[in-house]
Amino acid sequence: MKVLVTGGSGFIGQNLLQLFDQQQVDYLNLDQVPPSTYGLSRWKACDLSHYQELERLVNDYAPTHVVHLAAITNTLYNDLGYYYLDNVVATENLILICETLPIQRFVLTSTQFVVGPGQPHTSDTDFSPHTAYGESKVRCEQFLRAIDPPYDWTIIRPTNIWGPMHPRYPQEFWNIARRGLYVHPGIQPVIRSYGFVGNVVEQISTILRAERAAVNHKVFYVGDEPIDLYDWSNGFNLVLSGRKAPRVNTALVRYLALLGDGLGKLNITFPITSSRYRSMTMDYPTPMAETFKALGTPKYSLEEGIQLTAEWLKSEGWTLK
Repeated sequence: MKVLVTGGSGFIGQNLLQLFDQQQVDYLNLDQVPPSTYGLSRWKACDLSHYQELERLVNDYAPTHVVHLAAITNTLYNDLGYYYLDNVVATENLILICETLPIQRFVLTSTQFVVGPGQPHTSDTDFSPHTAYGESKVRCEQFLRAIDPPYDWTIIRPTNIWGPMHPRYPQEFWNIARRGLYVHPGIQPVIRSYGFVGNVVEQISTILRAERAAVNHKVFYVGDEPIDLYDWSNGFNLVLSGRKAPRVNTALVRYLALLGDGLGKLNITFPITSSRYRSMTMDYPTPMAETFKALGTPKYSLEEGIQLTAEWLKSEGWTLK
């Protein structure tokens, strides 16, 4: 097995390359930037929106399997054409180039945002995208289905993925929790879909090795069982600050979020904004039963994932209580 990984220098990518190193898998990482931790000797710089450059590198490596992770994944902009169209172009290029090679399996990374919060999951092709980023991934999924290339393909939709090497949480939620500043709105359960990155890369690895009938032309949300957001937040609070996360009236948190919106317009960072408030108070579960049926139950529990993340933060110089 020779695995071409696009976007292997990113968060999920670096964790996947770490797993591949442990499994002694032959891989090549194509990314615009070098990896910070794993696989520097197996990295080649590439802009996937440049067809000829991508075609040359893919043909030179001649992979048997492909994991397409590369994408602009933030949700900062509302215009698909302005910022996220490269996601579509890069995906189309890669799918077409791989048609000319003896690829055995192709894994396309989409997102849970192809169906937004509050929308029922009716079928794998019924979309209600959340954000322009989510819309770009809808187009990627639709292109793959329309082309229906000759190789086996699987679509994965990551949930809210967390764990070691996360690019934002150390500066955002984990830093707030460590300082004892996190407060949880209300006492009602808020069910969200999260995924420890160690479980997600194991799920990807399983897809690459699974029987054809189990994964071909299938869509899997990848991550863990949906949980009450407080369980996840409080778990980190206990490990990082040594105390439980306090619950407060939702009206107070809403007021703080509005204050954060105003400060943001002045380029002043505040721990909470209206966008974060909505994510803290709105259910957003995803269907995971088919994932666990085909790929097995997650390897790491919530507690184990939090502990492994804390150990990584310690290795980055954090002092935990």
